Amino acid sequence: MTSTFPNISISTERLVLRPLDEDDVPALAEMMNDEQVAAWTDVPQPFTEDAARHWITEYAPAERTDGRGLDFAVTEFLTQRLVGVIQLTKTNWHIRSTELSYIIAPWARGEGYASEAALATAHWLLGDQKLERIEIRTAADNTASQQVAQKIGGISEGVLRNACIVHVRTEDGTWADVRTDFIVWSLLPEDLEGAGEELAESGGFTSWN
Repeated sequence: MTSTFPNISISTERLVLRPLDEDDVPALAEMMNDEQVAAWTDVPQPFTEDAARHWITEYAPAERTDGRGLDFAVTEFLTQRLVGVIQLTKTNWHIRSTELSYIIAPWARGEGYASEAALATAHWLLGDQKLERIEIRTAADNTASQQVAQKIGGISEGVLRNACIVHVRTEDGTWADVRTDFIVWSLLPEDLEGAGEELAESGGFTSWN
């Protein structure tokens, strides 16, 4: 029998991580058309509202039902505004591991939301879900993503050479693929000790339920 993640929500003092909903379609499409998202991810460009609706109504439910992963909408607790996405993929229930990634909307960057959401998810995965390993992969030049991995206690394990495709704007305004390295980070249960306190001191994390 295939194991699956429960369809739940996770709350922090500032954020609610919940299942994606069709009401998120406009904001999700706008977020995925951001230049930084286009540069560092393989999200198709331009990203249409139909693509956002397919993600929410078909792709994300299938990933959870089939046991491969889980997608969270990251929303502000007070405004309910969509500020990002946390995605779990390549879940292996035998070795109890999953890969975690995060995208933050341009209108919400600089608030520490990526670290807060990722750390809350990590505590849930390694605590309630009894996973033994979380993996994060960051492109070699994506320093912002690397800082998040460091802030939540991730340990850099090494480099996967030429394993990542990023994108750059060409002179005619289109996107071109550029090959680069992945930096691999891992989180084990013991790595989370003290991570919440360190982020709280830096203003990047408050609390979680």
